[in-house]
Amino acid sequence: MDTPKEKTGKAQTSKAHTAVFAANRARGAVDFDVHAQDGVTRRGRLHESGSLRVRFPSPESDGLSAVLVNTAGGIAGGDRFDVQIAASEGARLTLTTAAAEKIYRATDKPAELAISLKAAAGVRLAWLPQETILFDRAKVSRRIDIDLAEGASLLLCEIVVFGRTAMGERMRSGGLVDCWRLRHRGKLIFAETVRLEGDIGEKLTRAAIGNNATAIATALVVPGDQALVERIRDASEVFGGEVGISAWNGFAMVRFCAQDAARLRADVATVLGLAGGVPLPRLWLN
Repeated sequence: MDTPKEKTGKAQTSKAHTAVFAANRARGAVDFDVHAQDGVTRRGRLHESGSLRVRFPSPESDGLSAVLVNTAGGIAGGDRFDVQIAASEGARLTLTTAAAEKIYRATDKPAELAISLKAAAGVRLAWLPQETILFDRAKVSRRIDIDLAEGASLLLCEIVVFGRTAMGERMRSGGLVDCWRLRHRGKLIFAETVRLEGDIGEKLTRAAIGNNATAIATALVVPGDQALVERIRDASEVFGGEVGISAWNGFAMVRFCAQDAARLRADVATVLGLAGGVPLPRLWLN
């Protein structure tokens, strides 16, 4: 049994470790805008801080591609990353990430991700990051806010993989809170919060939740109508996982669920191709 002095010493050591851990949390932010000039999209204002960077790898005929880079090499509990993007009238922007983002285990607080996308009239915006991989005991809280003006179009997709199954790893417990808000012409037309906590691995085995899924994805397509729904449903025979789509309020939503991350990625690529208008980022094809 520890003496009072030993207990005090252990408590002080624990507090010191907590303070060191908090002081070493990663912070990163990217804030930039793009605009159309003579029919070509150009980068405007740009602010970067912490371990988050954005690069514009190659010029294109009329649009602009951007790649987010996290120099921290991953995300852990207590980290905070913020992305703010504004596209002026007529701009064309496709954004992806340099690699799949890894979310490592959290000892206390979750990692926090905040994404804000704003598109003016006539903008064509595609938010297509590569997969987010959750390691065992990872905790992450993400919020995506989208504000579209009249005539703006959006193609947005987020993929979440629960563990690196190819490495024999699977997420057993942790926490995922995913909050999405979509506004069109200033009016809220879609709001959703997905929450998976506790024994995530066990919950995903249930037929009504994941049916042994190891990867899920959600895509938003604006504008989206019944014609798009029918095109995607007509392709159902090529899907390797479960894919569901519906359209309302002028946009379409596609849900993906698969027992294999590579199979889900292929399904996502097929659907994004059918949505039309935006080619897949080159990094997706490597």
